[in-house]
Amino acid sequence: METGFTEAGYQALVEDIFRRFPSVQKDGFSAGAYKPGLERMQAFEEALGHPTRQFRSIHIAGTNGKGSVSNMLASALGACGLKAGLFTSPHLLDFRERMVVTAKEGPAELISKEYVFDFLTKWLPWITAHSLSFFEITTGLAFKWFADQKVDVAVIETGLGGRLDSTNILERPLLTVVTSIGLDHMALLGNTLPQIAAEKAGIFKADVPALVGERIAETAPVFETKAQGLCPLFFADELQPALWSEQDVICEAMDLQASIQRKNLRTVLAALDILRQSFKLDNDALREGIVHTARNMGFHGRWERLSTQPCVIADIGHNAHALRHNFAQLEEALRSGRYASLIVVYGIMADKDLDAILPLMPREATYIFTTPDTPRALPAEEILKRFDQAEKAMAISPVKDAVKHALSIAQDNTLIYIGGSTFVVADALPLF
Repeated sequence: METGFTEAGYQALVEDIFRRFPSVQKDGFSAGAYKPGLERMQAFEEALGHPTRQFRSIHIAGTNGKGSVSNMLASALGACGLKAGLFTSPHLLDFRERMVVTAKEGPAELISKEYVFDFLTKWLPWITAHSLSFFEITTGLAFKWFADQKVDVAVIETGLGGRLDSTNILERPLLTVVTSIGLDHMALLGNTLPQIAAEKAGIFKADVPALVGERIAETAPVFETKAQGLCPLFFADELQPALWSEQDVICEAMDLQASIQRKNLRTVLAALDILRQSFKLDNDALREGIVHTARNMGFHGRWERLSTQPCVIADIGHNAHALRHNFAQLEEALRSGRYASLIVVYGIMADKDLDAILPLMPREATYIFTTPDTPRALPAEEILKRFDQAEKAMAISPVKDAVKHALSIAQDNTLIYIGGSTFVVADALPLF
């Protein structure tokens, strides 16, 4: 594809795509940003020449943890010498973060601007005629790029749910994984854990091993019913995968330091054991790949340390299921005596269950509520109104001003947590 790439032309084309094709990340689930169903994606896949048939894949769904599990798997496989593609969402600063390929040495490579420009220029008329969503466009782009890159395997993360997700056109992956089930996106996926589990289990395929991160009484029967007569089913928390005996050493060394990563690690190691049927995997290389996931994959916003004095942690956890672990880890850090005080810079999307999150917030903290730069955000003043310790909180927007204020009142032994939303972290990162 030769269409006269220029940096200015690329920027203009990408801005046009963002403007013309609403994305869930920017516009929420209205205005056509979320289009459930596979018909458009199947047509796009056929028009592109069936790229998904040209590489092996691993398909990953889950309420929380799927980004970390996907990145750890790709990093581990890349460390074993495989050329591994990774497709995730959302992005933080550059939408090309959604699609990367592991390199033999150094960090994974983002899709090039030239490739994006040429792909969009060629396919934009078809995309427009068939009314694709932003996510469908990026999914097709990633799949075609992985095929052209001749990857050995691609780790593919679902965007939302599973059964009707655009990525579910994968016909026969090597493995399907459901990391966890929690109450999120209930208006689209269901109001109960079993209903949400059924949507995630929609990625299960005939004769393809299925791995679920943990057995929960409410959801296990859903997975077992879906898998019965269809595919082998495993629960990671019931397995003792290779390297699990080294869990403490690996977790201590990992550059992903959230406490929840221990659970994700077990899912990753169980997945790798299953994948040994398809690839020759060296344990030393796997260990190194997992330990250096953030560095290898350019993986940001997962308990990411942005500064040391004061210690600044950023995490994109955005629902009660994830924030329960994050807030507990903050409270443990305070109890340990390592930090004298805690400042939380927090923002949230209007469609999230703030009532379920507020009781989880650490009591011994100063709060700076903020409004990230997106129309989906709940105004900081509204969070402040609903917070039961308003005397310990304030509202400052935009995010960069909230972070600057937190830094101005912090001492060297203060712990600052920035989170509540991908958008909050994305707005904060450029300051560091």
